[in-house]
Amino acid sequence: MLRFCPQCATPLEMRTVEGKPRPVCPACGYVVFADPKVAATLLVERDGQILMLRRRIAPGRGRWCFPGGYVDFGEDPRRAAQRECWEEAGLHLEPLQLLDVSFDGRVIVITYHALAPAEATPVPGDDADQAGWFAPEQLPPLAFEGMRQAIAIWQRRRADQR
Repeated sequence: MLRFCPQCATPLEMRTVEGKPRPVCPACGYVVFADPKVAATLLVERDGQILMLRRRIAPGRGRWCFPGGYVDFGEDPRRAAQRECWEEAGLHLEPLQLLDVSFDGRVIVITYHALAPAEATPVPGDDADQAGWFAPEQLPPLAFEGMRQAIAIWQRRRADQR
């Protein structure tokens, strides 16, 4: 958390603002609101399997996840999901459909869904050291619990389309 005011560099004090303790500048009145981070992920499907990437960094190092990451300031979340998929798996996919929005208390995760062509071959990069296609009942250890919810929604939608 900030210790000094980003407006005037005065040391911040804790005060109650809108019913919650928040850092406030006693000199200029600036209030620090801690906002959640926003991440965008992409559940990539090919022939009923899901693309999973093994993380080579914390958090979740050695565990598996969808391509995804934080949304940059001013970046469209859909574009962020595409960018992350390109950086982490070498795949550019369109169109993307909104699948799920979840919140773990710190991060809002927007998950999209995309179909990959049969010849799509992911190449791990950036935060990933391995990539693979997995059946939903044979998933490797997941890095983030919120992915289970997105997978369940994806499975229900697939069942409804049959």
